[in-house]
Amino acid sequence: MARRTLNHKALRADFEAAERKKQEATGETSDQTDEVEAGADDAEAGEAAPKKKRKPAAPKEARPKRTRTPKVVRQRVIWGVFNNSNARVQTFPYPQKQEADDYAKKMMADKGTTFFVQPIKEPIEEKKDL
Repeated sequence: MARRTLNHKALRADFEAAERKKQEATGETSDQTDEVEAGADDAEAGEAAPKKKRKPAAPKEARPKRTRTPKVVRQRVIWGVFNNSNARVQTFPYPQKQEADDYAKKMMADKGTTFFVQPIKEPIEEKKDL
């Protein structure tokens, strides 16, 4: 079964014809109903009319963003002797690089595994005098 498509223009025309017959039976003319409908539209528009547009606010001056300076942490470099699994075995002050290399060679000879020397940066703890 096929559905038949509705003709909306024909349906609208039938509805308007029925409305005209109803108006003639009550004695109203189409001019009076137009005025009533127009008055209703004006009343709706009248309710919306009191809304006033706001003036755009004056642009505010942009403040410069406050940036916080990071706390400067002083660091020192030391030499660290590490084993093959990157575990620190021994540390030496920066001027003693030769001693750190000698220690790594001695440990490789004694243990038979790999040891290496690498620089490490660590923060300096500053003493506060009271």
